[in-house]
Order: sequence, then C-alpha cells, then structure tokens
Amino acid sequence: MHIYSFEKLEVWKEAIKLAVNTYNYTKSFPKEEEFGLISQMRRSSVSVSSNIAEGTARLTNKDKAHFMTIAYSSTLELLNQAIISKELQFISEENYKSIRLEVESITNKINALRNHFLNA
Repeated sequence: MHIYSFEKLEVWKEAIKLAVNTYNYTKSFPKEEEFGLISQMRRSSVSVSSNIAEGTARLTNKDKAHFMTIAYSSTLELLNQAIISKELQFISEENYKSIRLEVESITNKINALRNHFLNA
C-alpha cells in the first residue's frame, strides 16, 4: 500500500487525533447543538488535516503555504469554538485545556511547515 507524503507528517497525525478528540468531546453536547457548535467544531477539526493533506499535493510552494495558512486558520477557529463551548459549560475545563494544548502544538508545526514552503 502506498503511503502519501502527508501521512508521514507529524502535524497531520496530530491533526487527525485532534479531529477524533473533537468528535468525542462533542458527543456529550446538548442535542440542540447538533447543527450548531457540534457541526462547526467537527468541520473545523476535520478541515485542519484535510488542508494539510491537500496542500502537500499542490505543485508550487506558494500554493502549499496557502493551504497551510488555511489549516492554521481552521485550528484557531476550532479553538474559538472550544472557548465558547467552555463558557457554555458544554466541555469540561480539562477537555478545554487538552484542546488548547493540541492546538498550540499543531499551530506551531503548521507555521513551521508554512515557513519552510515560503523559504524553499
């Protein structure tokens, strides 16, 4: 089985974990949030790894860097939604801190990857 280049990236692997964790955290949200925060958080979290993967397939480094910027933005969008969820007491302080630590690690790696593409 062929392994694509994005599958070898540590940041992509972390982004997959972030998406899985986000799905798990949002399982306990109120039912009325199914089309609100649950949907938004899940889409944001999936967007991170998806844009990293798509970016690696682009031909120019400028294009690759652009997709890393989108992935970075999706990560911050998820953090914003996690903050709102914490304020609404939909997620625990512990889960919020976990998301925040994951976001910090992923954004640092995405930024480094983006800079690599811009300076290559």
